[in-house]
Amino acid sequence: MVPAALLALTGCALLRISLLSDLYLRYVKEGLRPLLIASGAILLLLGLIAAVRLRYQDGEEGAAHDHEEGAGHGGEGTGHGHTHSAAGPKTAWLLGVPAVMLLLFAPPALGSYTVARDGSGAVAKRTAFAPLPTRSPLALSLTDFTSRAVWDEKGSLKGRTVRLTGFVTPHNGTAWQLSRVVVSCCAADARVLKVEVYGVAAPPADSWVTVTGTWRPDSKAPALDAAGLERIPEPKNPYRDIARP
Repeated sequence: MVPAALLALTGCALLRISLLSDLYLRYVKEGLRPLLIASGAILLLLGLIAAVRLRYQDGEEGAAHDHEEGAGHGGEGTGHGHTHSAAGPKTAWLLGVPAVMLLLFAPPALGSYTVARDGSGAVAKRTAFAPLPTRSPLALSLTDFTSRAVWDEKGSLKGRTVRLTGFVTPHNGTAWQLSRVVVSCCAADARVLKVEVYGVAAPPADSWVTVTGTWRPDSKAPALDAAGLERIPEPKNPYRDIARP
């Protein structure tokens, strides 16, 4: 019954995070939701089918063998589904731990712990930038801001008041980092975006905020001289780097 139970348990966990909630967005991108729902439903169905088949087989064996089975099989009888499988199921149940965790409580999305341990500071290179709208303050994604800060030779950010949204990562005594984690497929391929923020005190780590300020061009890394800060709820999709008006 262990394989059947594990299949059903895993299927229920997938359905809980993808069909019954938006928790799947902490682990994979939005477009994978239909596949997760389908996978969960298939695993649950396979688990139920396996359980029914096992019960049916046990019923047939009980009808086919009488109390003399143990004596007739001797030592072989203990090997019929008992001694052979004793170690296997105990080990197999370890595979159910992730499923139980998803059913009982969902681990949070990647946050400041991940950012603080990412030393790359890499910014995707871009060679062409569209003109920025004239409105002020200008809402930008962290992807756009960091790319322009590093690669835009025309300095399109110079003198512009911008609004950036992300979560707080402690950095050093003079600045903290406004951060985002962006995924292409799932949390395993996460890419870190971070902007150093000066001028305002840092809220608690992992707090989601929108910061208004101006680009600091003399900084080695993308940086912002902040003039204002607003605490906001965590977005439904924390890995989607979009500008917040």
